[in-house]
Parts: sequence; C-alpha cells; structure tokens
Amino acid sequence: MGALMVQGTGSDVGKSVLVAGICRALANRGLKVLPFKPQNMSNNAAVTVDGGEIGRAQALQAMACRVAPHTDMNPVLLKPQADHTSQLVVHGRVRGTLGSGNFREGRGALLGDVLESWQRLRARADVVVVEGAGSPAEINLRAGDIANMGFARAAGVPVILAGDIDRGGVIAALVGTRAVLDPEDAAMIRGFVINKFRGDPALFADGYRQIEALAGWRGFGVVPWLAASARLPSEDAVVLERAVPAGAGALRVACPILPRIANFDDLDPLKAEPGVDLVMVPPGQPIPGDCALIVLPGSKATLADMAALRAQGWDIDILAHHRRGGRILGICGGYQMLGRTIADPLGIEGPPGEIAGLGLLDVSTMLTASKALRRVSGQALGQAFTGFEMHMGQTSGADCARPFALLDGTRADGAISGDGRVIGSYVHGGLSEPGLRGALLAWTGGVSDGADHGAVVDAALDEIAAELERHLDLDGLLAVAAKARDA
Repeated sequence: MGALMVQGTGSDVGKSVLVAGICRALANRGLKVLPFKPQNMSNNAAVTVDGGEIGRAQALQAMACRVAPHTDMNPVLLKPQADHTSQLVVHGRVRGTLGSGNFREGRGALLGDVLESWQRLRARADVVVVEGAGSPAEINLRAGDIANMGFARAAGVPVILAGDIDRGGVIAALVGTRAVLDPEDAAMIRGFVINKFRGDPALFADGYRQIEALAGWRGFGVVPWLAASARLPSEDAVVLERAVPAGAGALRVACPILPRIANFDDLDPLKAEPGVDLVMVPPGQPIPGDCALIVLPGSKATLADMAALRAQGWDIDILAHHRRGGRILGICGGYQMLGRTIADPLGIEGPPGEIAGLGLLDVSTMLTASKALRRVSGQALGQAFTGFEMHMGQTSGADCARPFALLDGTRADGAISGDGRVIGSYVHGGLSEPGLRGALLAWTGGVSDGADHGAVVDAALDEIAAELERHLDLDGLLAVAAKARDA
C-alpha cells in the first residue's frame, strides 16, 4: 500500500508521537504497519529482538504497530558523548564515532545502509510510516542528509510536514519551510498537519486556509493537544529542561540531570506512581534533603558525568543522604558511579583515564570495547521482571557477592551494599514491572499502585490513535502513501 514520511518544521514539534499514533490507528484498521527512522540522535535507546539497539521512539512505534522492535527500524543511531563526538550505531551495532570534523561526510556515506534496511521493511509491511529528524528547513545540513529530504528523495517517499502551533508562529514555520526548500525537495511534500492545538480548531480556520494558499499544500487536519502523550516514554532530553509541578506524593525520589543522561525513561514508571513525587534536579540546584530515594540514571559518558556530578556538589548531597539513612539506586552508568573507580584505559568515552566514584559500593568498573546488548528476564527483590542490558564495561568487587538480580536463571547482576541501602544494576526497564517496582518502593518506605506500566502506555497509544482518527484525514494520508515509489 505504500509509505509516508512525517517531517517537522523543527525539533520537538511532536513527530514521534504523531508517527506512533498513526501507526496504531492504521494497525487498528487491520493493516500491517512498521515504523522507520533513517537517522536518529538520542541517548535513550532500546534493545531489539535481533540483539541490536535503536532509538527509544522507534521501539515505542513498534509497540504501536504491535510488532517487536528490529534494528531495521532505525538503521543509523547517533549517541552523543562528552567530547563533541557521537557514538555511531549502524544496524544496531557500534561502528565507531562521528565528530564535528567528519560528521557530514560520515553521515552521507551511510545512505546505502539506510536504504538496505528500508527495502527490507518495505517488503514486510502494507504501510511504513517514517519519521524525520529535526527539520528540512535546516538547509545548512542538506548536503549529505539522510534524515529528511535526502532520504525522502532517495527512497521516493512522500512527506507530510507537521507544525507545532503551541509554540507560536506556525504559519511562518510552515510557509517559511516552503520558501527555503529546494524546489525538488519541496515537491516531495504533499501537505501539512497542525499539531498541539489547544481550544476550538474552528478558531484557526482562517490560518489553516492561509497556509494552504501561501504554501500550496493541502492540510490534512488539526491535531489537538494530546494529553495521553504524557504517559508515553520520552526520547529527547529536551523534556527534562521543562519545569514540572511538584507532585503531592508522600515519597520523594530525586534524580540529578547529568549532561549525558541516558535512558531516563527508566524513571517513567516511578513518575506515574500517585504516591511518588519524582524530582528531576537540574544543574545548579541541590538534591533535596528530604528525598527518600536518589536514583543515579544511565549515562552515555560515565567518567565525564561522574566529574560533572562532583562539580555540581551532588556527591556531597548523595553522601549526606546516605549518612542520614537514605536509599540510593544506580542504573547502568549510575551503578558504575556508585563504585570505587571507573577506568577507561582504551579511551572508549574520550581520553584514556580513570576517575574515583562515590565509593558507596565496593566495586570497580573497567570500560571495554565490547558492548553488552541483550534482553533479559530475572528475579530481584523476590520479584520476577524483564528488561534489557546496554552497556560498555565490566564491574567487579566484593559487593557483587550480594547481587541485585539473577538473570536468565544463572547470571548475577549488580550489587547491594553491606548496609542494604545502596543498589546498583545494569538492567534497564525493570521498573515497568509492577512487582519489582512495588518491592523497590517498599524497600524505600513507599507503596506502589501496582499498575502495569506497559499496559498504561498501550492504552495511551489507543487514546492517541482515536484522536487522530477524529482529527486527521487518515484516508487521505493513506492515498498519499500509496503513491510512494520503490527506491
């Protein structure tokens, strides 16, 4: 039946949620749908059934399609590191780094890899829904582009342009994009949608018609503010910069926002708990002294983030919290920071070196060139759970004799301190399981509502799909998709 690409007038206009919602709406119609993003840049990632990694948004979109995530859904993933470089992941596996000096050339050379994955997906689906990255209006990045128009033209995929009315200036954003695009690029765009509208869409009727007249594109609908999207995992760290009203929960959990924070969606199930007040602590602010639990999250550059944590004085806050009897959980890179030392003799993250950790666990970490990527199931705190590992490094030491979890029936994971108040683990995603999350909150002195977080996300996808059925011309979008050509 074809393919359709959703691009945006800028970053954070809601492309990922629109693609997920369209995928679920079309899947609900009985179509075989698959998601695709040629190039992604994110430190939130998920492990796939074929043992690789892709951006978290594409894993969510796979869930929307009711299929397992696969590396072909996001063939190129860039994971920013501490020294102005990005780890390059191609077809789910690390293929070196890209820096400012070789970014454009290195990116452009990956179009063949992108099209290989694209062709395999096209053969498996009735419809492939593609997500762009950033904006095609960034014409300074057009040379070597594989994320937006470079891909659309190479693969022959028609484009729908999404504009965010909530941030203001949506008419200028859409019409301005038309004005700066190369004519052949502009010809790939078949229409636009207005996203994040609050209030009565009839109030924007004149603006809608003016965009159609000035840009020469037809509109496919005005999407209201999707409240259910707050229950979806976020991929971009930009959401951490927004102020969030303090919760009314009795149990306060604090997480410092490190410069290279990764997989912070691990905390979404805690944020959704009615009895938890999750505080994301920005740079320049102390970790609240009244929190019951501090969570050190994953990191894409553990040594650099450990140095940043110390520069913020958060090490003092964490050690004081521990002295007062508080609990601490470290996940992946956060687990490594809880140990005595973190060594990078091969320069995996940057210049070779070693840094002292917090010393709250009697363990040490050595970063290695190999990357652990696997889905796991196991037992921890007396509860069964599933999750995934995604890390570079091996951790060992006396506290590993008290592992946090037993994985796949045989393999120990993580460590627990001798006083029982500090836990480290390499497993991501375990808190989505109601049993393990409940046990962790009980360990901290709180109570869980017992919700299945996966079911919460799935229900949110259905709500979003229903809204898109009401407010978008999905039949018109399918007609556009049917005109995609083979690459």
